[in-house]
Order: sequence, then C-alpha cells, then structure tokens
Amino acid sequence: MRAVALHADVIAVTSRAYATGCVLVRSGGEAFCIDSPVFPDELDILPGIAEQSNFPIVGLLATHADWDHLLGGLAFPEAPLGLGENSAARLMNEPGTAQRELRDFDDEFYVARPKPLSLPGSQKLDVPGYIDIGSETLQLHPADGHTADGMAIWIPWARVLVVGDYLSPVEIPMLSPGGSVSAYLATLNRLEPLVAEAEHVVPGHGGAIDATQALAILREDRAYLQAVERGEDPALPIARRSKAQRAIHATNLTRR
Repeated sequence: MRAVALHADVIAVTSRAYATGCVLVRSGGEAFCIDSPVFPDELDILPGIAEQSNFPIVGLLATHADWDHLLGGLAFPEAPLGLGENSAARLMNEPGTAQRELRDFDDEFYVARPKPLSLPGSQKLDVPGYIDIGSETLQLHPADGHTADGMAIWIPWARVLVVGDYLSPVEIPMLSPGGSVSAYLATLNRLEPLVAEAEHVVPGHGGAIDATQALAILREDRAYLQAVERGEDPALPIARRSKAQRAIHATNLTRR
C-alpha cells in the first residue's frame, strides 16, 4: 500500500489490490475516509496513518456501492458511512451482494479476514449536494455510468477531486451492470470543468494523477465511449491494452 500527501489536509492511499484508491481528508478537528483499501493488512495500517498524521476520522464516505470501495468500516468500525442516495438504495436493493463479492475475492486470493464485512444503515446524502467537514465543505457531484449509482467528491480548498471509478490511468471505462454509455459520457462532461480546476485527481483505480493527465484520460475515454456508442469496435488507449482491459472491452460491447 502507498500513501501520499497531496495537500496538508489530503492523503491519497493506493491499495495493492486493483490499485484501489482511498482518500483521507481533514478540516479543523474532523476527518473523513473516502472509499477504502482492500487487503486486511492495509486496513489495519490505515488507522495508524490517520493517527500519526492527525486525521481524526469521524465518518466514512464511499463514491459508489461496489464492494471494494465499502471496506472503510473494517478500519474505522465506529465511524458512520455516508452514501449518495442512489448508492444507499443500491445496497438496500442488493442485500448481501457486497459481502458475497468480498468473500469471492478472498476465496480466490486466499485472504483471511479477522471479521466479516458489516454494512449497517448508511446516512443518505443528497447528490448533487454538500457535506460539512470542520470549517470547510465538500461538494458532491453525480457520477453514474460505470454503475447505476455514484458520486464524485470535490475538495475545493485543496483542489483535489475524488472521482470514483472514472479517469483511471490503468483501467478503461467499464460498463458494469446498471451502467450505460450515455450516463458515463454525461458524467465525463460534468467532471471536465472540475478536473480543469483541480491540482490532483484521485481515481478509483490507479493512484493519484495531476489534472493534465486526468484531462488527457478524459478525452481518451470520451472518444472510446463515443465510438462504442456508434456501434464501432475501437482500439483501446495505448497505455490500457492489457489482457484484463481487452476483457473489459469485450463486455462493454455486449452492454452498449
């Protein structure tokens, strides 16, 4: 796991599993953990990173309801979870799905956890909307298309944008069940002015990147999705042509 300070009030953490991104954000005497790393040792280390850096975690946020973004409660069991309304509804409508998918991951990679994932009732957040933290305010923006739910989180005083599973330097756009090309393109359009204003962008997979790289990825992803929408079979971006990305592409073509 890698932890990098992007700002005095923002730490970006990247898991060894899928390069999944997690962000600690602080204002005044409060801090939030956004999304989560994946492996048990990473989750065990996370509270120590927060404590040593003086980030007193009082709440959890998840950009969307995919299982690999919901593990913050294993690191901070006393912190309540906040989700966008559509993500909270997805968890309610898919009871046990995140836990089952986590067990499948653990079975495949021989991972033993000290306790199972528990997802008690979450606080529903209005998206678009705002959430206060200390003396500052986070902005919540709709970010669906990868899945049927999702939000991006703009940290204005630090100029850091947390986008969930978009703008990844290692993963092409993925149309999961419930996602769609049109919604994904609409999210890219909403994100573009925020990316242009950002100093750092933290995608759900791949680690923190600067705004210049994020804008280049946004343009590549838009061109790719527009070609898919037209019924074409486009070439993948040069940096994202692995076997795993070709498999995602094949699935995208069946869901367009």
